Amino acid sequence: MAGLKDKIILITGAAGAIGGAVAAAVQAQGGIAIASDLKAGSGIDVALDVTSEQDWQRVTADIMQKHGRLDGLVNAAGIAVVGTIEKTDFATWWRVLSINLDGTFLGCKYSFPLLRKQGGAIVNLSSVLGLVGSAGLAAYSASKGGVSLLTKSVALNGARYKPPVRANAICPAFIDGAMVDEIAAGARDPQKARENFAGDIPLARLGRPEEVAGLCAYLLSDAAAFITGVDVPIDGGLTAR
Repeated sequence: MAGLKDKIILITGAAGAIGGAVAAAVQAQGGIAIASDLKAGSGIDVALDVTSEQDWQRVTADIMQKHGRLDGLVNAAGIAVVGTIEKTDFATWWRVLSINLDGTFLGCKYSFPLLRKQGGAIVNLSSVLGLVGSAGLAAYSASKGGVSLLTKSVALNGARYKPPVRANAICPAFIDGAMVDEIAAGARDPQKARENFAGDIPLARLGRPEEVAGLCAYLLSDAAAFITGVDVPIDGGLTAR
């Protein structure tokens, strides 16, 4: 497959399961993946704290200097902290929103001028919990709901340019990886919690990072040229109920 041939794609959170899978998918489809996370090294090309405006300015300026353009951005950096509205303290609330929502805002803002040069695509990682509620993940749900609505605003702005800048949000259900492990670890019986996560999904299993990455690669490609401003669930049927 060469759907992203020679396209330059910046990926945040590339040390995570989904971000790493996205970087691999971009490369497999002929693209140039710029993998970023808090620390460079071991498959991470660029150090980037998504909550730092200065870091975003530095990274996008460096991409402009080296490549002169950017064809795609994937905002995959994110955290989840278990807590109801009663149990979530204010510092935790702001930490989750800072990484998940502020980081996505800064990524869209500072990548946009590069994407405008010849058109491009943004894929933001939202969640099914940005579409439906969760009593036990108050801050995470709020942050992902914000990501979905921010994506629509970015898409409408990007549609005004010729060529356009598209923006879409992917909304996964529980995906096998460190984040699900961390959420399950907060339960009395972590293994039972994982089984319950899968049991809530009509297809009766957790999603796989490479499945999310495949959808992401499609939305970045020219094959998705008429798709913008949408939330795309990849949830094993969870939101069909």
